[in-house]
Amino acid sequence: MAARPVIGVLCCNEVADRPVQVVASRFVAPLTQLVGATVLLIPALPGANDPAHLTGLLDGLLLTGSRSHVAPVRYGSDRDAAPLDPDRDEVALALAGRMIEAGKPVYGICRGMQELNVLFGGTLADGDDDRHHRGLAAAGSYAGLFAHRHDIDLVPGGRLARSTGVRRLSVNSVHEQGIDRLGTGLSVEAIAAGDGLVEAISARPCGGDVLAVQWHPEWDVAADPASRAFFAMLGSALRGGEPPVISTVHHRRGLA
Repeated sequence: MAARPVIGVLCCNEVADRPVQVVASRFVAPLTQLVGATVLLIPALPGANDPAHLTGLLDGLLLTGSRSHVAPVRYGSDRDAAPLDPDRDEVALALAGRMIEAGKPVYGICRGMQELNVLFGGTLADGDDDRHHRGLAAAGSYAGLFAHRHDIDLVPGGRLARSTGVRRLSVNSVHEQGIDRLGTGLSVEAIAAGDGLVEAISARPCGGDVLAVQWHPEWDVAADPASRAFFAMLGSALRGGEPPVISTVHHRRGLA
């Protein structure tokens, strides 16, 4: 493996004055600055790249958050879940599947966690209250949107619990879909305090780490040790090392 591992970051399809491929800079900055990786942006365009070829080029993959939802048809439902990005669904599931089969690490944030749950045969449900999502109009700004927080409980002995050194965290919450039925072979790493919604999952089916969280660690990574722990774990996985231990006990957002 190269000194700087190469990580693929999946884009999203959006329309400005014309169709564009989009990924927020906040997803990229921690990968270059904290993880020390070279980032390869992957267009969410079926046919633009061969998943098998990309798997040979990449050391890992990050499935990012997005404004869009995973299409319900992907998990056997016919309900409405707009806005959708079916091309992103197709590329994410195909590429993540190839990477996992090759034993390479795949990490996910928000939509990325939902995609991984669907890949492992799980289903999704819509959130039914504003504890998990307020919407940009209600928040007034992106800073206000990502300031919306709630507590989660980490599963004792899990990867996140071992890496953060705490039992409970306060995390931001910006999502409308969530895990309903857990995918086969996935382990729960954290649940929302109060309603029990799955907030983090992990697996290691073919030797490579699979880890995903429902919240957005990229948003507050400079100030939040728990967010840095996510990227430190990703960096360790890219280099084939053991997950680091980053204590958050004395931080205002980590409660022992």
